[in-house]
Amino acid sequence: MSVRARVRIHEIYDCIQGESTLAGMPCTLVRLAGCPLNCTYCDTPEAIPFDSGEWMNIADIVAEVSKRKRPLTLVSGGEPLAQKGCARLLEALADVSPLLQLETSGSFDIGSLHPAVRRIIDIKTPDSGEESRNRWENIAHLKSGDELKIVLCSRADYAWALQTLSRLGNTLAQDIPVLFSPVESRLPATDLAEWMLQDNPPARLQLQMHKHIWGAEATHV
Repeated sequence: MSVRARVRIHEIYDCIQGESTLAGMPCTLVRLAGCPLNCTYCDTPEAIPFDSGEWMNIADIVAEVSKRKRPLTLVSGGEPLAQKGCARLLEALADVSPLLQLETSGSFDIGSLHPAVRRIIDIKTPDSGEESRNRWENIAHLKSGDELKIVLCSRADYAWALQTLSRLGNTLAQDIPVLFSPVESRLPATDLAEWMLQDNPPARLQLQMHKHIWGAEATHV
């Protein structure tokens, strides 16, 4: 890998992983700039512009992550895979990160990423405004350690999610966790919990732990 290889970074900071099956684990978050999607519930709109943040050499990012010595590195965005250098960044981070997660909308191909990367695909619902961006071919690339997240805005989104899981059927491996995450400002977690208890879907309820620790409006968490 060339030391000149670079990506545009919106921010790097230490936090508690608030989502996924690794929720609660201290981590270093590497947030790439830029996203071609415009989800209605986006909680980091300042990272959407591709000219936000600054260019960083991949070698410098790896050095920054290494010195923080966290057990988990989370690469997020924006949509990290929208930057061509993201795959090279992940490959480099895999050498220094005990655990490495990537959170992606799933609108870009994940098939050729480094095998150490744990991919979290955020499936887009109708109420997200970006349902057409779902790249369903990515489901076949999921492996042990990967996860599906479905952010829900409404009862209609929930019904869509149930139909989607039913449609995926045997194409989704049994060891891939499915996480239903409510948009706090639009869907009370109590409602989603009641629906899930009634319908018993093959999914678990996920709340954003970091927002409960530092507050919904906090940044760098």
